[in-house]
Amino acid sequence: MATLTVPEAPTRSTPAQAPVDPRHRAFTVLCVVVLVVLAALWLVPMLWAVDTSIRPESEITASPATWWTSHPSLDAYRQVLSAGRMPVWYLNSFLVALLTAVFAVVVCSMAGFAVARVRFRGRRIVTGLVLAGLLIPPQTLIMPQFQEFAGLHLLNTYWALILPSVPTSVAVFVFASFFSGLPGELAESARIDGAGWFRVYSRIFLPLCKPAASAVFIFTFVWSWNNFLWPLLTMTSADVMTIPVGLNVVQDSYGIRYAQVMASAVLGALPLFAVFLVFQRRIVEGIANTGIK
Repeated sequence: MATLTVPEAPTRSTPAQAPVDPRHRAFTVLCVVVLVVLAALWLVPMLWAVDTSIRPESEITASPATWWTSHPSLDAYRQVLSAGRMPVWYLNSFLVALLTAVFAVVVCSMAGFAVARVRFRGRRIVTGLVLAGLLIPPQTLIMPQFQEFAGLHLLNTYWALILPSVPTSVAVFVFASFFSGLPGELAESARIDGAGWFRVYSRIFLPLCKPAASAVFIFTFVWSWNNFLWPLLTMTSADVMTIPVGLNVVQDSYGIRYAQVMASAVLGALPLFAVFLVFQRRIVEGIANTGIK
C-alpha cells in the first residue's frame, strides 16, 4: 500500500535587521532633548502666568514662592473683565487681524506671482526694492507713516491698523518661492490659449498655493493680533482699541497687582492658542512647503 507524503511548506526566513547606526541614535536623542528644553522654556513662563493669575495677592508676594496655590481664585479675571471693554477689544482685534491677513494674502500673492513668473522691464529693480524691505527696521517708518495717516484723517480708524501691515516683504518672497517651484508649462499653455496674466494667476496658480497662503494668513493674523506699538500711537479712543492696547490701559490702572497683570496676559493669549490648535496642521504644511525655514 503506497503512502502519500505531503511536502512541508517552506519556512519563511525573516530578513536580518540592519544594525542601528549609533550616530543616528545619538542625533535622535539630541533632537528630543533640544525639543524638550525649548518646550520647557516656552511652557514654564506660561504655566507660571496662569498660576499667578489665580493666586491671592498675599501668596504672590510671599517668600519663599511656591509653584501651586492652595486657594485658587478667579477674582483677577473678574476684575479685568469688569474694568475694561474686553468684548469690544476682542472684536476689534479679530476684525483687524482677519482683514489684515486676507488683504496680505491677496496683495502679496499677486506681487509674488509677478516677481516669480512675469517678465517685465525693471523686474530686478522691483525685486531689489522688495528685498530692501527686509533690511529696513519697521520702527524707522513709524514717524512718516503717522504723519501720512494723520494727513489722511485715518487715525482712530481700522484702516490705520490694517493698511500698514498688508504689504510685507517676507510674504512676497514666500509666494514667489512657491510659484517658482511650480511647472512653468502651466503659465505657458494658458498664455498660448489666450489667457491674460491675471487669469493665469487667479485660475491656475492661486488655487495651487494653499500651503503658502495658509502660512502667510496664519502668521499675519498672529502678528497683527500681537501688534502693540503702532496701535498704541494711532488709537486713542477706547471704542477702536485692540486687545494689547486695551489691556495695557487696564494694567496701568492696577499698579503693582501681579494677579491682574497675569490675568490680562492670559486673556490676550487665549485666542492665539485657539488659532494654533485649529490650524496647526496648516502651519506645519505651510512651513514645510514654502520658503519659511
